[in-house]
Amino acid sequence: MSPDVPRGLAGVVVTDTELGDVRGREGFYHYRQYSAVELARTRTFEDVWHLMHHGTLPDAAARAEFTARTAAVRAAPPEVLAALPAVARATAAAGPLAGLRTALSLAGAVAGFAPLYDLTPERRADDALAACALVPTLVTALHRLGQGLEPVAPRADLPHAANYLYMLTGEEPDPARARAIEQYLMSTIDHGFNSSTFTARVIASTGADLAACLTGAIGALSGPLHGGAPSRALDTLEAIGTPDRIDAWLRERVLAGERLMGFGHRVYRTEDPRSRLLKEVARGFGGPLVDFAVAVEERAEAILAELKPGRELHINVEFFAGVVMELCGLPRTMFTPTFAVARVVGWSANILEQAADSKIIRPAARYVGPPPPVPVPAA
Repeated sequence: MSPDVPRGLAGVVVTDTELGDVRGREGFYHYRQYSAVELARTRTFEDVWHLMHHGTLPDAAARAEFTARTAAVRAAPPEVLAALPAVARATAAAGPLAGLRTALSLAGAVAGFAPLYDLTPERRADDALAACALVPTLVTALHRLGQGLEPVAPRADLPHAANYLYMLTGEEPDPARARAIEQYLMSTIDHGFNSSTFTARVIASTGADLAACLTGAIGALSGPLHGGAPSRALDTLEAIGTPDRIDAWLRERVLAGERLMGFGHRVYRTEDPRSRLLKEVARGFGGPLVDFAVAVEERAEAILAELKPGRELHINVEFFAGVVMELCGLPRTMFTPTFAVARVVGWSANILEQAADSKIIRPAARYVGPPPPVPVPAA
């Protein structure tokens, strides 16, 4: 008899990991042994990347060496660059994240990514570093091509987040905006066994190549219930429009049983610590959008507590992530691709960890259809 399991595998432990965890009832998550929020407040993206892939926070010398290594592999191969205009045209309606699936798969083939099962740990790590460095180049190029603009080549003299903004806009990035995006990226590198991370690990358990694992993860991230909500949270703010409409608009949606994008989380029963951080970042910019977002947050949580008592529904990362990216000038079609720019580091760390275990992930399903065997009717 099959064991009973909760829907969506909620709370089911499928493996051990040294990469981090989410403690939902405490409102806390960590990368290895460090608070993820503290890392985002005090360190650089390259520091956290090094931590996730190599297990340690670098000192100044190691940071400089690692930053130089990542910068050296940012450029897209000529074969991939030549194909990007066609990819951008074919995926114009779906956007850069859809194009990234194709472009990254092609890049893996061009780079000669072999099955993880056949590689040494050192070669797996090299492939992971190359893929993480390349993803920002691909998504910004696809975005610009979709806008009728030429891609902007990466700059080796800029840190990861600043270079991302530079490739997106073609302009020298404002330091405050670059730091805000860096903090967003650091806060979203990893977050337990979410859908895209689990997808990446399932594929990695088959021994497939790194590009295959990452392409599957991107597919999972594209779903609006996973990575597609930052722009939808901003859509909510725009739909409300003015402070005098907040209560009526929210009550109508909640009473109709509609989901408020940017509120509620599968794991957290407290305020999402990522949103707490990004709310601080947004308030550092100030302005009407931030004031309005804070007002909507406060009233939404009060109304949800009133109309859905006991549900513990608070803002999640998407709510202020959308506000921060809007303030930094990112187009909304790039919100989820920007999430992927961060999460590819976490996915890759999980892929490397999974590749060290040759056991394939192969769960079972409980059959609930008509009792077999039923005679096959004559044709």
